[in-house]
Amino acid sequence: MMTDPIADMLTRIRNANAIKEEKVDIPASNIKLQIAGILKKEGFIKNYKMLKGNQRGIIRIYLKYSEKEEPVITGLKRVSTPGKRVYTKKDKLPRIMGGTGIAIISTSKGILTNKECLRDGVGGEILCYVW
Repeated sequence: MMTDPIADMLTRIRNANAIKEEKVDIPASNIKLQIAGILKKEGFIKNYKMLKGNQRGIIRIYLKYSEKEEPVITGLKRVSTPGKRVYTKKDKLPRIMGGTGIAIISTSKGILTNKECLRDGVGGEILCYVW
Protein backbone atom coordinates (compact mmCIF):
# COMPACT_ATOMS: atom_id res chain seq x y z
CA MET A 1 0.00 0.00 0.00
CA MET A 2 1.48 3.30 -1.14
CA THR A 3 0.45 6.43 0.74
CA ASP A 4 1.60 9.01 -1.84
CA PRO A 5 1.72 7.70 -5.43
CA ILE A 6 2.55 11.13 -6.94
CA ALA A 7 5.61 11.48 -4.67
CA ASP A 8 6.62 7.96 -5.75
CA MET A 9 6.35 8.98 -9.42
CA LEU A 10 8.46 12.10 -8.88
CA THR A 11 11.07 10.14 -6.92
CA ARG A 12 11.35 7.52 -9.67
CA ILE A 13 11.87 10.27 -12.28
CA ARG A 14 14.40 12.07 -10.04
CA ASN A 15 16.37 8.84 -9.43
CA ALA A 16 16.37 7.85 -13.12
CA ASN A 17 17.58 11.36 -14.04
CA ALA A 18 20.40 11.10 -11.50
CA ILE A 19 21.81 7.96 -13.14
CA LYS A 20 20.99 9.19 -16.67
CA GLU A 21 18.54 6.40 -17.51
CA GLU A 22 16.82 6.58 -20.89
CA LYS A 23 13.42 5.56 -19.50
CA VAL A 24 11.60 4.89 -16.25
CA ASP A 25 8.55 2.71 -15.56
CA ILE A 26 5.85 3.86 -13.15
CA PRO A 27 2.66 2.08 -11.99
CA ALA A 28 -0.21 3.69 -13.89
CA SER A 29 -3.09 5.84 -12.68
CA ASN A 30 -5.16 8.53 -14.36
CA ILE A 31 -3.55 11.41 -12.46
CA LYS A 32 -0.03 10.14 -13.26
CA LEU A 33 -0.98 9.92 -16.96
CA GLN A 34 -2.16 13.54 -16.85
CA ILE A 35 1.06 14.64 -15.13
CA ALA A 36 3.14 12.78 -17.75
CA GLY A 37 1.12 14.53 -20.48
CA ILE A 38 1.90 17.93 -18.96
CA LEU A 39 5.61 17.07 -18.67
CA LYS A 40 5.67 16.12 -22.37
CA LYS A 41 3.69 19.17 -23.46
CA GLU A 42 6.01 21.48 -21.50
CA GLY A 43 9.12 19.82 -22.97
CA PHE A 44 10.50 18.20 -19.80
CA ILE A 45 10.36 14.63 -21.17
CA LYS A 46 10.68 13.13 -24.67
CA ASN A 47 7.58 10.97 -24.56
CA TYR A 48 5.51 8.56 -22.49
CA LYS A 49 3.34 5.57 -23.27
CA MET A 50 0.98 3.20 -21.52
CA LEU A 51 2.08 -0.44 -21.33
CA LYS A 52 0.04 -3.47 -20.39
CA GLY A 53 1.42 -4.90 -17.19
CA ASN A 54 -0.31 -5.93 -14.03
CA GLN A 55 -3.96 -5.03 -13.42
CA ARG A 56 -3.48 -1.27 -13.86
CA GLY A 57 -0.65 -1.14 -16.35
CA ILE A 58 2.60 0.77 -16.46
CA ILE A 59 3.51 4.24 -17.70
CA ARG A 60 6.91 4.29 -19.43
CA ILE A 61 8.44 7.77 -19.41
CA TYR A 62 11.31 8.54 -21.80
CA LEU A 63 13.55 11.12 -20.17
CA LYS A 64 15.08 14.04 -22.03
CA TYR A 65 18.68 15.22 -21.84
CA SER A 66 20.54 18.19 -23.31
CA GLU A 67 23.38 17.87 -25.83
CA LYS A 68 25.82 17.92 -22.90
CA GLU A 69 24.03 14.92 -21.32
CA GLU A 70 22.50 17.15 -18.63
CA PRO A 71 18.92 16.27 -17.57
CA VAL A 72 16.25 18.70 -18.77
CA ILE A 73 14.46 18.22 -15.44
CA THR A 74 16.79 19.77 -12.87
CA GLY A 75 14.32 19.69 -10.01
CA LEU A 76 11.06 18.12 -8.87
CA LYS A 77 9.34 19.03 -5.62
CA ARG A 78 6.16 17.55 -4.17
CA VAL A 79 4.16 20.37 -2.57
CA SER A 80 0.78 19.08 -1.41
CA THR A 81 0.95 15.75 0.45
CA PRO A 82 -1.76 13.49 1.87
CA GLY A 83 -0.91 14.83 5.35
CA LYS A 84 -0.74 18.49 4.38
CA ARG A 85 -2.81 19.76 1.48
CA VAL A 86 -1.65 23.03 -0.11
CA TYR A 87 -4.11 25.13 -2.11
CA THR A 88 -3.78 28.35 -4.05
CA LYS A 89 -6.23 30.95 -5.29
CA LYS A 90 -6.25 32.14 -8.89
CA ASP A 91 -4.65 35.45 -7.92
CA LYS A 92 -1.85 33.84 -5.86
CA LEU A 93 -0.53 31.28 -8.37
CA PRO A 94 3.13 30.38 -7.79
CA ARG A 95 5.87 31.38 -10.21
CA ILE A 96 8.64 28.78 -10.42
CA MET A 97 12.28 29.68 -11.10
CA GLY A 98 11.39 33.03 -12.62
CA GLY A 99 8.92 31.46 -15.03
CA THR A 100 11.22 28.74 -16.42
CA GLY A 101 9.62 26.05 -14.25
CA ILE A 102 6.00 25.03 -13.81
CA ALA A 103 3.63 24.22 -11.00
CA ILE A 104 1.24 21.34 -11.66
CA ILE A 105 -2.13 22.11 -10.10
CA SER A 106 -5.25 19.97 -9.65
CA THR A 107 -8.25 22.18 -10.46
CA SER A 108 -11.94 21.82 -11.12
CA LYS A 109 -11.03 21.89 -14.83
CA GLY A 110 -8.51 19.03 -14.49
CA ILE A 111 -4.76 18.89 -13.97
CA LEU A 112 -3.25 22.15 -15.29
CA THR A 113 0.01 24.10 -15.16
CA ASN A 114 0.22 27.43 -13.32
CA LYS A 115 0.25 29.20 -16.72
CA GLU A 116 -2.98 27.47 -17.80
CA CYS A 117 -4.56 28.29 -14.43
CA LEU A 118 -3.68 31.95 -14.91
CA ARG A 119 -5.20 31.90 -18.40
CA ASP A 120 -8.39 30.10 -17.23
CA GLY A 121 -8.70 32.04 -13.97
CA VAL A 122 -8.77 29.02 -11.63
CA GLY A 123 -6.90 27.91 -8.54
CA GLY A 124 -6.62 24.54 -6.86
CA GLU A 125 -4.35 22.08 -5.08
CA ILE A 126 -0.64 22.48 -5.90
CA LEU A 127 0.62 18.97 -6.65
CA CYS A 128 4.26 19.69 -7.49
CA TYR A 129 6.87 22.03 -8.93
CA VAL A 130 9.05 21.09 -11.91
CA TRP A 131 12.04 23.07 -13.14
